[in-house]
Amino acid sequence: MNDLYSVSVVIPAYNCAETVGQAVDSCLSQDIPVIIYCIDDGSTDDLEGALKPYLDMDCFHYVKNEKNMGVSKTRMRGVEMADTEYIAFLDADDWWAEGKLEKQLKLMKSTNAALTSTGRELMTHDGKSTGRIIGIDEVIDSKKILLTNCLNCSGVMVRRDAMLRFPMEHDDSHEDYISWIKIINEFGPARGINEPLLKYRLSHGGKSRNKLKSAVMNYKVYRYCGFGRLKSLALNVSYAFNGVKKYYL
Repeated sequence: MNDLYSVSVVIPAYNCAETVGQAVDSCLSQDIPVIIYCIDDGSTDDLEGALKPYLDMDCFHYVKNEKNMGVSKTRMRGVEMADTEYIAFLDADDWWAEGKLEKQLKLMKSTNAALTSTGRELMTHDGKSTGRIIGIDEVIDSKKILLTNCLNCSGVMVRRDAMLRFPMEHDDSHEDYISWIKIINEFGPARGINEPLLKYRLSHGGKSRNKLKSAVMNYKVYRYCGFGRLKSLALNVSYAFNGVKKYYL
């Protein structure tokens, strides 16, 4: 394991030259040293130019996929490259408040949790606060995670060994949600920090923004986790209800 860094940050990047700098800066402003793996998944904009200020930093690694691989394989490429005990994920259009990673690292060590996440503040596509904050429970067990995916990927810190055991797969569904369900089932409850330490940008083209498409993808999550059709449908109805509460009530 890496003796200098405890946490690796994996940033999957695709046509995000306008926002990626803010994401990287928020990593560098944390209270603990981090090593950053920014994986370019076949961008056609000037992503490399936007990352030029960071390319000579020892803690920053810019890697290009030979072809577009999709977000799950891109994230897992970063996980496989890392040699730290803990992994934090950050999408290239989101960013963190100062102190996020230190608080999560302390929580993981004190509770022996394999998985943690934080609350989030919803931002507009141009980075302004909507005034909406989504909290998180302090303990997320196997029953609770099936009812709603309260662990936003950009807020997650996870043990690398747990991530390698249950890698992200199936880009036709919510690939991160499948991993969280399996990790919690295997390693015990996830832990939450109920502070809006993640600044989550609401994009126009995110795959969860189309509600019908998202519902289909979520049904696939339960099927990929091994549940039958009826139970998957019942869980999907509960998930949809909790989603409405989370974003609109």
